[in-house]
Amino acid sequence: MTDITVEELKQKVENKTDFLLIDVREDWEHQDFNLKGKLIPLGTLPGTVDDLDAWMEKEVVIYCRSGGRSAAAKDFMVKQGFKNVRNLLGGVMEWQAKYS
Repeated sequence: MTDITVEELKQKVENKTDFLLIDVREDWEHQDFNLKGKLIPLGTLPGTVDDLDAWMEKEVVIYCRSGGRSAAAKDFMVKQGFKNVRNLLGGVMEWQAKYS
């Protein structure tokens, strides 16, 4: 499972590729700026991961501010049996640097 760059993610969004986009930042960060991902703060992920069972075999892209929390979320989800989890390299900071 390779991670994903902001360029790759932008292309997926523009092509309307079917994948699950998860924001593992806090609510206030999500409200400030987001990529329209499903908000699941990292601390709540263990309690909500069962709701994502339909995505066990499908592509899941996780993002945070800079890539640290999303890397931890990716590791957790892989250990739970998810097969195709990708971390957005550089997170929202990289996205904003390139596209804002």
